Amino acid sequence: MTTNQSCTPIAACRALNDPDAFDYDRRWLVVDENAQWLDAARAEGLSQIELDVRFGYLVLRAPGMLRLDIPMDVIEDDDSVVGEARVGTQAVRVVDEGELAAAWFTDFLGVPARLVKIHPEADPVDWP
Repeated sequence: MTTNQSCTPIAACRALNDPDAFDYDRRWLVVDENAQWLDAARAEGLSQIELDVRFGYLVLRAPGMLRLDIPMDVIEDDDSVVGEARVGTQAVRVVDEGELAAAWFTDFLGVPARLVKIHPEADPVDWP
């Protein structure tokens, strides 16, 4: 891929132009308390989150928030964090990124929110 392409590792957040991130385009999404995808129309603050890739971590920065680092490549072997989210009407198998990420997104967006990653064995997502 050429370096003039961009990708969005967290669906609805800012895009970035980093060849190290291209394989992670829309790998994560933010969901509400009902596990429904929060797109930019439902959570305007998502567009303020800046993303970067550093040393195998997805680095998130947002106004008034401490930096949050999410490991990009984790083997999904803990079934207790696997669940289901909805993107439109599609059910998507996901992995919850934990309480720290949930608190970060909830604090920043001002609504209950969780960061989830699309499970590596999930069917492709039909993004609206």
